[in-house]
Amino acid sequence: MTFLPSSADVIAAHDLALTSPPVAAETTDLAGCIAANHFHNRSLWAQEDLARRRQAADAEIVANKRAIDRHNQARNDAIERIDEFLLGALGLVDPATLASPMPRSVVREGMRLNSETAGSMLDRISILGLKIAAMREQTQRSDVDDAHRRLCAQRLQQLTQQRADLGRCYDELLADARAGRAYFKVYRQFKMYNDPRLNPALVAESR
Repeated sequence: MTFLPSSADVIAAHDLALTSPPVAAETTDLAGCIAANHFHNRSLWAQEDLARRRQAADAEIVANKRAIDRHNQARNDAIERIDEFLLGALGLVDPATLASPMPRSVVREGMRLNSETAGSMLDRISILGLKIAAMREQTQRSDVDDAHRRLCAQRLQQLTQQRADLGRCYDELLADARAGRAYFKVYRQFKMYNDPRLNPALVAESR
């Protein structure tokens, strides 16, 4: 069986990445796809903050919005690639169909289908890591009162628990998949808003 990362492995990698400036990762292997997903979530977070400025020029907000669209597309592409790598390693997908719009599952009778993919779980764990880091910064601010820091400390504790809970669910899904009890699929996102053939507003512009 190919090595599959535990939630502890992924969380440690996510937290380590946040200690240095963001760097784009190659999506040629599973670790690279996990790192790329985290990079694009981190970039999305920064752009979402900037897009909510009230005193910035309209052109700057437009640039932020377009950056958000690019990073969100890349984030979702990375989720799909994570699922491809994991399912391939678990032997739960026909390798010949892996890059197709509808990869064919290879499962035994009686295996339950999990509604959420492992890649989507890792994406949520990435976002929770960003929330934890941001909330921790709030608890360390010196320009706010104690009530603000206490509230943020409580939220930090809740977010940390949420990430641990989700990590456990991810680990259990992989364990069940290894044991032949459960499987998940590669779900194509088919994002329409970035596609000039599918977004009605872009179609109208092209005419």
